[in-house]
Amino acid sequence: MERVKKAIILAGGKGTRLYPVTLETPKQLLTVNKKPIINYLIEMFRKHGVEEIAVAVRKSDFDDFSWWLRRWQNDLGGVWVNLMVEEEPMGTLGYWAHNLHAWTGNESFFLTNGDELKDINLSAMSEYHYKIGGLATIAAVEVANPKEYGVIVFSDDNENYIEKFLEKPENPPTNFISSGLYLLDPRIKDYIKEEISQNKRFLMIEKDLFPKLAGTKNLSAYKSSGKWFDCGNLERWEKAIKEWGC
Repeated sequence: MERVKKAIILAGGKGTRLYPVTLETPKQLLTVNKKPIINYLIEMFRKHGVEEIAVAVRKSDFDDFSWWLRRWQNDLGGVWVNLMVEEEPMGTLGYWAHNLHAWTGNESFFLTNGDELKDINLSAMSEYHYKIGGLATIAAVEVANPKEYGVIVFSDDNENYIEKFLEKPENPPTNFISSGLYLLDPRIKDYIKEEISQNKRFLMIEKDLFPKLAGTKNLSAYKSSGKWFDCGNLERWEKAIKEWGC
C-alpha cells in the first residue's frame, strides 16, 4: 500500500469563539493535559508514517508558532515541520491551491483543521482511500449531537460514498459528521481550475470542492471509531480537557 508522507495543518483561524483566551494564544496552541492541541495532531501523523508537515498560520501568529516550534521541536519525533505564513485569509483550500500544490506534487496528502483533537487510524484510512479509488476521503466520526454540525448523507447505492451534506438539520438522517480531516488526491485541482484561473484566493473545501465531488464516486467517507473532540469554543475545549485522556 502506498504510504501518505505529507500533511497540511490549517492553523490560520482567529479563534473568536474562544475569546478571551485566544486574544493571547492561537487556538491551535491551547493546551490539553499540558500539551498544545497541535502536538496531538503531529503525533497522530507521525504514528502513521507522515514525514513532512506544513502548518499554515496567520502572519500575526507567526511569532507564537515559532516559539512553539522551538519549545517542542525535540518532542515531535523527528517529523519535519515547516511554518507557512498566510499573508491573507485563504480558507481551508486556498493556501494549498495557490501555494502548496507544488510541494505535495503528485502524491496524495492529508489536510486537517488544527483546532480539533483527533486520534484516527490514518493507516486504515489510507488503505480505504486507495481501495475506493476516489479523489477525496473524509474521516467521518459519529457524534451524539449531529444537529450542531454539517451531517453526512450517504449514497443510497453505496454507503462508502457521500451524496451530500446537510447543515445543522433539525432531523439528521445519520449521526456522522466530518472530523475536519481529509485525504486528498492532487487531481482535485482539476475541479477548481476556474477559481484558480480567476485568482480566487479564498477557497473553502466544504463549498468550492466537495459539492462538485458529492454524488459521484470521487468523494468517500472513512467511518472512524477513533476519539475526536471539537475544541472550537470554550465549552467544547473544557470538555476536551476533562475527557481526552479518559
